[in-house]
Amino acid sequence: MRSAGLVLGLVGLLSGTAVATTGCGAAASSTALPHVGFVVKRTGGSFAQEMTSGFHEGVGRVGGVSATVTGPPGQDGHREVELFRDLSKAAKGGIAVATSEPALMAPPIGETLREHVSVVGVDMRLTASSGVELHIGNDNYELGEKLADELMRRLPSGATGSVVLGNTTPGLPGFDDRADGIRGRFAEELPGVRVLGPFDTQRDDEANLDAWRRLAAANPDALAFVGTGDCDGFNLAAIKTEKSARWLVGGFGVDPRTLQAVRDGAVVASVSPEHYLKGAVAGWLLARQARGGAELPEGWVFTPGLAVTTANLHEVLHRQESEKARREWFRPQIDAFVKDPASWLRPLEQAR
Repeated sequence: MRSAGLVLGLVGLLSGTAVATTGCGAAASSTALPHVGFVVKRTGGSFAQEMTSGFHEGVGRVGGVSATVTGPPGQDGHREVELFRDLSKAAKGGIAVATSEPALMAPPIGETLREHVSVVGVDMRLTASSGVELHIGNDNYELGEKLADELMRRLPSGATGSVVLGNTTPGLPGFDDRADGIRGRFAEELPGVRVLGPFDTQRDDEANLDAWRRLAAANPDALAFVGTGDCDGFNLAAIKTEKSARWLVGGFGVDPRTLQAVRDGAVVASVSPEHYLKGAVAGWLLARQARGGAELPEGWVFTPGLAVTTANLHEVLHRQESEKARREWFRPQIDAFVKDPASWLRPLEQAR
């Protein structure tokens, strides 16, 4: 395997500095251009890096707009609020928000909207009280079903036993929907399998590993262990390898460690929410409006996910090797959105 295959080719995009995107992905410094921004949770996470990369690509497609991406390196909702407030003073062209604390972020978002600065929700749903009328994200219940389908393909018809389900962020819309999708699909297709949980498996990588160690010790005969977050897959894979266990593992995201675990056979499937695409859609919509183009639509821009297995792993590894490869891989989907944004819209109240 080429060592570059699991390395995200992102350089300096999460520093919180502004770049002026002039088209075709080129960047040049400027202070006179319309300015848009993006506040992301946990900039150290691979999901944040994917969204950031996509955001700059989307802004670059419009050109002539500067873009700033910022966020706390770790889990810190209060810092997200501070950074959002700071960014709202500069990014008058509009701000995208991918937050881990929707309720905490709602008041400052409301203040920003009253200043006639547009705000777009990305990834997990914002609260209705925020007043934001555009959400860009997956159908997370469907993502949960997609992961359950991959696990059930590896189980015999009429299987009985238990599946242990973890949720890294209980109470956060999106993650709860993924958990519900997993539970619902097993109930429909394999009623003899009992889904235990969801248990709180924590967002921090180390705490997540500890939580799964306890669950694995308590459920040695489980058929599978599955989590809703981006750190579940590689942590469960490590535990499975340590124990030489035979249970199945499923998770979410394209963290390099998770992709390596899929290659090694320790993870049977990881569903990618395709964060790059979400970021690109947000960047393009905000930049288009900032340049005096069409106003932002209202509703839910549905973006699909992708089940990553050994069947398509080589293709996914290739796209993750570099910014260029990632850009080329997502180009057809972004082109399709730019050509007809309205066809991607669903009612906001249906977002899950």
